[in-house]
Amino acid sequence: MGRGLAVPARGDWLRHGMRHGVRRAVWPLWVRAAGSGVRPPPALRGDMAEPGPGSSRAREDEPSPAGKEEAAPAPKKRRLAGGERYVPPPRKLNAGVSFGAEHFAETSYYFEGGLRKVRPYYFDFRTYCKGRWVGRSLLHVFGTEFRAQPLAYYRAAARAGRLRLNEEPVRDLDIVLKNNDFLRNTVHRHEPPVTAQPIRILAEDEEVVVVDKPSSLPVHPCGRFRHNTVIFILGKEHGLRELHTLHRLDRMTSGVLMFAKTAAVSKRIDEQVRQRQLEKEYVCRVVGEFPEHEVVCEEPILVVSYKVGVCRVDPKGKPCQTLFQRLSYNGSSSVVRCLPRTGRTHQIRVHLQFLGHPIVNDPIYNMEAWGPDRGKGGKIGKTDEELLKALVEEHRSKQSLEVLGIGEEDLNSSGESKDCGSSGDCTKSAEADPINGSSCPKGWEEKDPLCVECRTSRRDPSPKELVMFLHALRYKGADFEYCSSMPEWAMEDWEE
Repeated sequence: MGRGLAVPARGDWLRHGMRHGVRRAVWPLWVRAAGSGVRPPPALRGDMAEPGPGSSRAREDEPSPAGKEEAAPAPKKRRLAGGERYVPPPRKLNAGVSFGAEHFAETSYYFEGGLRKVRPYYFDFRTYCKGRWVGRSLLHVFGTEFRAQPLAYYRAAARAGRLRLNEEPVRDLDIVLKNNDFLRNTVHRHEPPVTAQPIRILAEDEEVVVVDKPSSLPVHPCGRFRHNTVIFILGKEHGLRELHTLHRLDRMTSGVLMFAKTAAVSKRIDEQVRQRQLEKEYVCRVVGEFPEHEVVCEEPILVVSYKVGVCRVDPKGKPCQTLFQRLSYNGSSSVVRCLPRTGRTHQIRVHLQFLGHPIVNDPIYNMEAWGPDRGKGGKIGKTDEELLKALVEEHRSKQSLEVLGIGEEDLNSSGESKDCGSSGDCTKSAEADPINGSSCPKGWEEKDPLCVECRTSRRDPSPKELVMFLHALRYKGADFEYCSSMPEWAMEDWEE
């Protein structure tokens, strides 16, 4: 398995865009997941991304082993025909993923209004030319496949030296791409805030570390999140690095989260997962009076959108099973114990919605967009496209898109070539860095002349908005059992 993060479960490949065995969505800028061995010719890569209007929510570029940043292949001298452009061959990459001190030092945290925030920073997205891009110009690729930004942005980025082809600055977007071309795009990155609640370590020994994850924190870098993730916070603030993820929790789910410290421990627990020897117990607070008797839901679940992160019950979905048992009822809402027997995306949340008892503050499955019955019994009355549009519009009207972990740029798929929003040449105030080609204007910690986010005013979510009433209470295996305390909202006498 190599050093670094463990390979996740297959369901998480689909949700987070891991590169093995699936076609994945990509970031709206250059993306490539490192750590795959020798790279095959682009035209033969069946696992390469399929970007487009509906594919901006995906796993970000990751570093190579031992925290070393991947470098483009070093050019080799050879004779070229007149006017021919030389493209170096792809380099051999080592397997494994690890985040090192240089990655943790990219930026810093600060705390404000009960939120953990990340100072904006510069970051490189990298990729080798994909087979379908060969023979097409950079301008054409940007205009057809990376439409989250207008073409004016990419022209300005090229003028500022932020676009590089085989580590040479791109001056002309009409340049035609060739097989094995290596591209790098330096962007000014903003991350959504998360709750300021600290990550509590429940147990640690030479084999594992177990934490109590706060709601709103992703487990590992994905989508718009990098530093505001469990993996980065544990590395930066607790010195816990090269951890192997054994299981996942949804970003909005809190509770017991377990990591292995070695590949051997990870392999041993993975075997327990395959043999169904692991037991996970959750607790949640749902709308209404949940039945007193045990309820078993076996409705199949289908993913509607990986970008927004929405699923629903559908006969064409994957089979799954969840057991529910009511623990208490306060006259308006119930605390329910949940035992998922399978591990589908949003399984507990979708099954509770189907049963007519969605989680009280679920920002997806307890919304008006699902109709008057809020999806009870699978009755929605909308197509998938209409449902997604209604969900996004509902959050947009409440200025709460950040709660979904997405921004307006993730939803922009119009592909229209508009001005980048500033008068005149928006790169005039930028000072190009002669070393790496990125544009680092004075005071870059706060503002970047090319960055749309820097010119956008957003309402911060309240800490209350970042807490969903779903908590992983217990994680039990053949030779271990870890528990967290019952959250305050799950107490029998709790009132909102």
